[in-house]
Amino acid sequence: MESKADNLTSRYGEIAWELGGFVAGLSGSGCIAAQLVSELRSRSESSLSLCYTGGFLLIFAFWTCYGLRFGRKALWMTNGIAVILQIALIIVSRKFF
Repeated sequence: MESKADNLTSRYGEIAWELGGFVAGLSGSGCIAAQLVSELRSRSESSLSLCYTGGFLLIFAFWTCYGLRFGRKALWMTNGIAVILQIALIIVSRKFF
């Protein structure tokens, strides 16, 4: 049987990991946002391949679904943001607008 101290430790440990997941996930999304701004400001042809940007879109979409399936808010929320940013990056880098 778990003691009160073990229960508090595991509870706060889970909160700390979830918070760490948000920080890590949002920092990754920040990198995509920085690349998106760079692409918007650039007048030259993009050097980002569709394979590269599309591959990361699939990865972010998978982790979004995984987070939803297992109820991990840090995973689905931050990767969902990354999916939206990655779609915008694909549109901008391919000059679809």
